[in-house]
Amino acid sequence: MSDLRFALLSGSTRTGSQSGKVTRFAAARLTARHADALVDVVDLATTPIESWHEGLWNGQPTSPVWQATSATLAAADALVVVAPEWNGMAPPALMNIFLMASKGELAHKPALLVAVSAAVGGAYVIAELRVFGAKNTQIVYIPEHVVIRDVKNVLNGPEPASDADERVRARLDYGLGLLGAYAVALRGVRGSGLLDRKTFPNGM
Repeated sequence: MSDLRFALLSGSTRTGSQSGKVTRFAAARLTARHADALVDVVDLATTPIESWHEGLWNGQPTSPVWQATSATLAAADALVVVAPEWNGMAPPALMNIFLMASKGELAHKPALLVAVSAAVGGAYVIAELRVFGAKNTQIVYIPEHVVIRDVKNVLNGPEPASDADERVRARLDYGLGLLGAYAVALRGVRGSGLLDRKTFPNGM
């Protein structure tokens, strides 16, 4: 579908992070797969998002940076969430996004989770994000996810450098392909007229 719009969220606040590298690689793959789609990248290393505060509950104005980020997320049909595993957890700045996105920006939109590990980790951050962050945002994590281990040695050039690099590229392409199909399918859900976020803004 030519008019799809994807938003990719790089969850690391570190300059020159491996998460940023993975996010840019995934963005390029999406652009190659969907030539006419819009692909937006939100890199938390260069996009400092304010921390959640209770003023958001009473309409206190938010920063221009968050307003622009919110608009990007709201316009997307599907998301890729790239999450480094820090000390066995998702970074706080990434989790803050799910607190800030309280106006339905992510509601009933599919997301592909991509975990990043410098060693052989990555599973814990997938589990954390699947358990937390979806109840009130109503984001829909697709069943497929990708864990990129030994990240410094993969996704570094146009061609795979090893068998492991080739495998992770194939798995990422598979996940991105499924994400595009979910993006089309969940448009129908959002356009069904059944959603009532005014009465039921939060999950149970």
